[in-house]
Amino acid sequence: MSSFHIDRLLDTVIRQEASDLHLTVGKPPAVRMRGRIVELKTRELEPADTTSLMKAITPERSQNELQEEGGSDFGFAYGDQDDEDNSARFRVSVFKQKGNIALVLRRIPNKLLDLDVIGTPPIIKDLIRRPRGLFLVTGPTGSGKTTTLASMIDYINIHLDRHIITIEDPIEYYQPHKTSIVNQREVGVDVPSFSEALRRALRQDPDVMLVGEMRDLETIEAAITAAETGHLVFGTLHTSGAASTINRLIDAFPNSQQAQIRIQLSTALMAVLSQQLLKRIDKKGMAAAYEFMVVTPGIAHMIRDNKSFRIDSMIQTGKKFGMQLLDDHLWTMYEKGMISAEDMIDRSKNAEQLAEKVHRAGGQVGRAELDEAQEPS
Repeated sequence: MSSFHIDRLLDTVIRQEASDLHLTVGKPPAVRMRGRIVELKTRELEPADTTSLMKAITPERSQNELQEEGGSDFGFAYGDQDDEDNSARFRVSVFKQKGNIALVLRRIPNKLLDLDVIGTPPIIKDLIRRPRGLFLVTGPTGSGKTTTLASMIDYINIHLDRHIITIEDPIEYYQPHKTSIVNQREVGVDVPSFSEALRRALRQDPDVMLVGEMRDLETIEAAITAAETGHLVFGTLHTSGAASTINRLIDAFPNSQQAQIRIQLSTALMAVLSQQLLKRIDKKGMAAAYEFMVVTPGIAHMIRDNKSFRIDSMIQTGKKFGMQLLDDHLWTMYEKGMISAEDMIDRSKNAEQLAEKVHRAGGQVGRAELDEAQEPS
């Protein structure tokens, strides 16, 4: 009989405000705190432990998928959802490794954060009031994309009367009905795929659609079409930066369709928000750094003419539209004493340039980071 109880582990995650819980054979349970993995002071997990912990929380559908596919993702609520301090939702990835079961549980706070609290550019509130367009939030895994999107949907839900449909895998933040109607569909439970859910959504009188992940050609195509036909569509991609996001979307299509997609994208795309999550050195948790592009007539022209390499310079000159480059925002955060020089350089696009700026300003950068920054890419 396993001496590990899932309730105690989840209580620890909530109490310590950890972002993730890692359960794998041969190591004690571990939590991620402010970006670092910290082991709990317990014995190492054995195969029987991870199996019993998995069975305690995993629905039958996901247990079957684990056996057949070697892994499954799902979400669940833990604790009294009316008590925000002692409850949370968790997104779970359960998988096999070396024949044993491992789990990673991501804590999703119950409380939806205000856009001002997470520090997104203020112009976003005006943009998401628009009736149509494609708004993309991009960044690596764990950069807070889900939280940003949930905050945008919540803002619309509070201030506007809309029909909002979200398509997620799995559902992370629960969005109660407020001024808007919110229907949340989970891939694998409510609908078989993102693209199928998007196609069906067009017949469900939506105003706003959230596509949890634009992971294949069919989903990207359906999202662009939905934005073109008069809907506000939110989506995510694992890209870092506005220009690379546009290239990634276009490259998903066959060569013969790319010219047409550039034209469609130049009219359908509204904005791209790329983000990175960094550890704050003032011990106040994490902070997000943003790159933000609004599609102006000039940028639409660059997309149409396949000149995405010129987009960064247009973002730099587009400050009056609320635009900013990632490295500029990182530098501002560093100057304010929020983040370390090492973290700033680690997450930047042009590491060498920022390292030089630190030295010119009289700061110090760790030797390893500087060597990395000076390596040819």
